[in-house]
Amino acid sequence: METLQAFKEKCPECEGTDIIYDSDAGENICANCGLVLQDVMMNEGPEWRAFTREEKESRSRVGMPSLYSVHDKGLSTSITDINRDASGRMLPLSRRIQMARLKKWHARTRVHASIDRNLSIAMTELDRLSDKLSLPSSVKEKAALIYRKALDSGLVRGRSIASIVSGSLYAACRLTGTPRNLRDLAKSSLVSKKDVARSYRLIVNELDFRAPAPDPIVYLSKISRRADVSGSVQAEAIRLLKEAKRKKVHTGKDPLGLAAAALYLASKQVGQKRTQKDFAKAAGVTEVTVRNRYKTLKKQLDLGQVEPELADRAA
Repeated sequence: METLQAFKEKCPECEGTDIIYDSDAGENICANCGLVLQDVMMNEGPEWRAFTREEKESRSRVGMPSLYSVHDKGLSTSITDINRDASGRMLPLSRRIQMARLKKWHARTRVHASIDRNLSIAMTELDRLSDKLSLPSSVKEKAALIYRKALDSGLVRGRSIASIVSGSLYAACRLTGTPRNLRDLAKSSLVSKKDVARSYRLIVNELDFRAPAPDPIVYLSKISRRADVSGSVQAEAIRLLKEAKRKKVHTGKDPLGLAAAALYLASKQVGQKRTQKDFAKAAGVTEVTVRNRYKTLKKQLDLGQVEPELADRAA
């Protein structure tokens, strides 16, 4: 007997509320006095048992969930290339030719309308971009939903599909806090950084959504990995950035430059001195940006007088 669910109604015999459900017998039983409240219960679970994830998926009779990143949301059917019948016998030539013709027209009817063709091209590009940027499926689904809203609003008409897809994916990264910037999107996309930024501004203005300001803390791990700094430096940089956010120092600043400056300042405080050039190269920004953000952080956080390092002057 297994306790699966507690019911709010009381037992008529002892007025107890500890009612348990016996899945094997299909009964509701009072745990205090043992009274059987119901002896004919419908089992809504499967009639089979599975002990591994693969076995559960193979015995499940439901299909794939509805996905926005598939142009037909994954609800359509498909004809495979298997040229055998249910008994495993090879189909005759005339029947194979007929199935090939049916498969061709089936594929054509799936993308018959202009919107379906647009979504088919856009979702293929979105899938390619997500794989190249190593983005999780949740971000890809969010980007697909944003693109569908842009398509319904008529923003794609007269514009490049690749640019709107890139702008939607960048908007999804901003909404989910995923550390990907415009430079990363432009490097993997078929359009320039300027086009990605223009599409993103168009989506923000026309669809009236508000993306949160990028958090420089989410870029610390990527810059730290490229600059090869220790965990103590990262921990100190996180502390500095949290203090900077509390004092609103990060407002209007490039998160990459601010994260690189925080790592540089943290490396000096921990005693693992590195040059500004190292962190600027790891973050993909200029040394001037790192130097200016370093001065701002040191001044606003009251960490002493700002003096440029000799190593950075030489660099």
